[in-house]
Amino acid sequence: MEELRVHPAVTVLRYAFLIIFAAIFLIPVLFIAFTALKSRADLMTSPFYALPEKFQWDNFLKAWDQGKMSMYMKNTLFICLVKVPLGILIEALAAFALSRLNFKWSNSMFAFFLIGMMIPMQATLVPLNILLNKTHLVSTYPGIFLVYVGFGIPFGILILRGFFRTIPKEIDESALIDGCGDMGKFFRIILPLSMPAIATLVIFDFMATWNEFLLAQIFITKDTMKTITTGLLAFKGEHSTDYTLLNAGVLISIIPTLCVYLLFQKYFVSGLAGSVKG
Repeated sequence: MEELRVHPAVTVLRYAFLIIFAAIFLIPVLFIAFTALKSRADLMTSPFYALPEKFQWDNFLKAWDQGKMSMYMKNTLFICLVKVPLGILIEALAAFALSRLNFKWSNSMFAFFLIGMMIPMQATLVPLNILLNKTHLVSTYPGIFLVYVGFGIPFGILILRGFFRTIPKEIDESALIDGCGDMGKFFRIILPLSMPAIATLVIFDFMATWNEFLLAQIFITKDTMKTITTGLLAFKGEHSTDYTLLNAGVLISIIPTLCVYLLFQKYFVSGLAGSVKG
């Protein structure tokens, strides 16, 4: 069977479209970078899209020191390093039960978990606030882990269940013959084969946790525990906002998420594609 040949003009148009599409998304980042590299006077007298008259590289050092970004980034990194693995483990166990263990109400349970994706986060703020206040978990790491993991479970189960279903069931039978129980099958076979889906979840979960603002703003009141998204509000004063330092802080804050994406991006497409097929 002859392979279909793509006309060179189609290839050129495809890449031109992708370049234009990427440029559209990069334009806001460039404007943020221009603002971060300007002085206050330059920012007030020149358009936001204009290059700085003189590059103010010390804005990044000022943002780091004045905004206490080292403390806020350390807090956020700690939350991510605990919440992301813990959440994925819980989601993987639930997805394993729903996809590989035969029990009567598996589809109903899966539908029940998916309902969590339909409930607006804002609708849960009042009951969550009452719950965390009564259990004295406001401004505590157990409280924020409970909230973050709970909101992440439905999406994680959706991705992992779909991927687990693409793994042939014959592997389960072979493992059973070799004397491997359910937990052994989960940790020794299913998880290693599901690394693309897990890497996809790591990217999504890390970025969502790192960039989360609303829950952190409400349930973390101690300054020493604040995350990077709420910590950036330090550049906003009562009567004015230092946009140069704020934008410098924004650029600094995206470095960890960019590193995580670059680290796991080779698994991203395959993991998402396998989840959709399942």
